[in-house]
Formats: sequence, structure tokens, C-alpha cells
Amino acid sequence: MKLTRRKFVKKSGQVLLAGPILGSSLLSFNFPQKTRRLKILILGGTSFLGPHQIAYALSRGHMVSTFTRGKSKPTVHLDKFNQVEQLIGDRENDLSAIEKGEWDLVIDNSGRKTEWTRKTAQLLKDRASIYMYTSSTGVYYPYLKAALDENDPVLLTEPKDKMDDETRLEYWYGVMKATSEEETIRAFGKNRSIIVRPTYMMGPGDKTDRFIYWPIRLYRGGEMLIPGKAEDPVQYIDVRDVAEFMINLAEKNITGTFNTAGPEKVQGMHGFAEEIKLTFNNDISYVNIEDYSFLQKNELPYLIPWIMPTGNNYGTARILNKRAFENGLKCRDLKQSIKDTLDWWNSEALTQERRDQYENDPKGLLKREEKILSKWKSLKK
Repeated sequence: MKLTRRKFVKKSGQVLLAGPILGSSLLSFNFPQKTRRLKILILGGTSFLGPHQIAYALSRGHMVSTFTRGKSKPTVHLDKFNQVEQLIGDRENDLSAIEKGEWDLVIDNSGRKTEWTRKTAQLLKDRASIYMYTSSTGVYYPYLKAALDENDPVLLTEPKDKMDDETRLEYWYGVMKATSEEETIRAFGKNRSIIVRPTYMMGPGDKTDRFIYWPIRLYRGGEMLIPGKAEDPVQYIDVRDVAEFMINLAEKNITGTFNTAGPEKVQGMHGFAEEIKLTFNNDISYVNIEDYSFLQKNELPYLIPWIMPTGNNYGTARILNKRAFENGLKCRDLKQSIKDTLDWWNSEALTQERRDQYENDPKGLLKREEKILSKWKSLKK
């Protein structure tokens, strides 16, 4: 896959389930005691985040229903779905399966259109206690400053200026997420709404292929490209940490808006590289390429979690996460996340054809890395 930001955002928008009203302080709803077994409805649930939410919720003794089109199967926790009530319909034109029933918590993972969120939130507002919308830090685009927090304005309209397709897609995604947040709060009120804004999620089950480069490449060892300057900030989070945080918020009666980004402390690209270097017992030699111009010319403007911190992406990895960590967000060890992701990638959950499609793609970095490094070394002679 050609490493362009446009393709990444488009693919993420299809998979992820990524104004001033959202800047309110935390509010608490008079939820049942956390020892009560919650009835949870997940809109979506079979893609990336949903299966981990389901597995964790079931482990906590909660009851789970999903609402999907019934067309896709998860690649993690498939065995858990026999414990889940599976409601079938379509958010575009068939909500009949959720026209009856009551739930303590609704988790909207599949709200990829503002109108979808509006319709389900309005439909369920008198039959559910809490509505939790899975948003994205993309609501802050363009990321023109550092230290973006939950009180900062979010995108509510797309500019009419002429722009390239990649930028237009960024704006569309941010506006879609931000206006869906509005529809959640409009229907349920601030004290019955939870808005979770994850940064770039990674981990077992990721269909975007945006992080798998690192587990594969680290396992292979040898000479390895590291893009960006040492201090370039990076942010990322294991999908399982997001899932657990979301369920725990409901259990703890906490509502509000949360930037769900890790790691807890600021980390630069070289700090990230040194940490992951210890994942496998392999000999690894890093080649640091700090020249942004060279990286752009070689179609490497990002390698998640690194995104070139210039222009509209200056603050994309400078999101403040204090509120989430103060309210229970925990991040597992990065090296364990990488190991678990590679185990999933090489498991029977995926076909060899699926792996080959990524690993043997002539336009992918795994195939282009050696040539890029050769070019870089020739410039340094």
C-alpha cells in the first residue's frame, strides 16, 4: 500500500468506530451501583474495538447485545460471541431490531455518519441510561497547536476553500465525529453522555494495517529505518486499553469527554524506538532519517505512531490526556502490545493471503525500506 496520509485516513474512517458543548467539566449520572450487572448494547461490535469491549464486559459479568448488519466476523474473541445477543439491522435504513428493549449503556462504535448517530441516539434516549460515542482526536483537525485538551474547539463545519483530496478527507472525518458528538449530547444531555476520543489505536484485530509494520519488522531484526527527529512526539494506544477504559467509565458512573491517548508521559520518536527495540531478542541496528524533505520525496510522511509534525499535523501527537488518566485510563506495556499484535497477525485468525497482501506489497515499506536506506546512505557519503 502506498504510504499516503489520505489512504490511511480513508481506511481508518471505514474501520474505526476516529463545539464548546464538549468543554464541560466531568459530570456524574446517578447510575446503578457498579456491582450491578449492566445491560450493554454495542452498535457495531465485530470490527476492531468492539470484540475487546465485549470480552472485557463479559469478564466483568455484564450482559451484551450487538447491533450489526451481520456481515462481518471478528478476528479476535470469536468464541465470546456465543454469549452475546446479536441483533441484525442496518443503521442506514433498518433500526427495527432496537426499537424495543432497554439498556444501561449504549456504545456507539459504528457511528460513521452524523445522521446515524442522531437517529440511534434519539431512538434510544428514553430506553437507555447512558450513550457512549466512540469519537476520535480527529475532531481537533487541523492540529495547529500543542496541548489540545477537551475544552478546545472542535471541527463543526468543513471549509469551502479549495484543497487536495487528502486534506478534504481529514476535514470530513473530523466534522463527522464532532457533529456526532453533538447529536449524542443533544439526545442524552451532558450528564448521560460519554465521549471517548482515542488517538491511533493498535493491537490485535487491527484491520487498518497502520501499525503492523513495527511488530513484523522488529521480529525480523537487522538494519531498520526510523523516521523523524528524536523529539518528534508520538501518541498511540492499545485498543484493549481503550475498551477497558470505556467499560470502567460506565461502571464508575463517570460521564464527560476524554482524550484517550497514550503513553501517559510525553514520548519522542527516538524514545519510542529505543523502547520497542527491546521487544524481541534480535539484533537491530537503527538508521535514523531526520530529513523531512527526503522522507516526503520517498513517500514516507508518516509511519504510525510517527506523523511528520508540520503544518496541519503539528499537534496531532501533542494531545493532552490528563483527564483520561485521572479517571482510570491505564496503558499496558508497549512491548507486550507489539508481541500480542504479532501473535494475532501470525495466527489462524488471518489467512496467509491476507498476510501476503501486506507483507509482499511492492509499494509497502517492508518492500521499499532497503531501497530507501540505500538512497539515504548515498546522500551521506
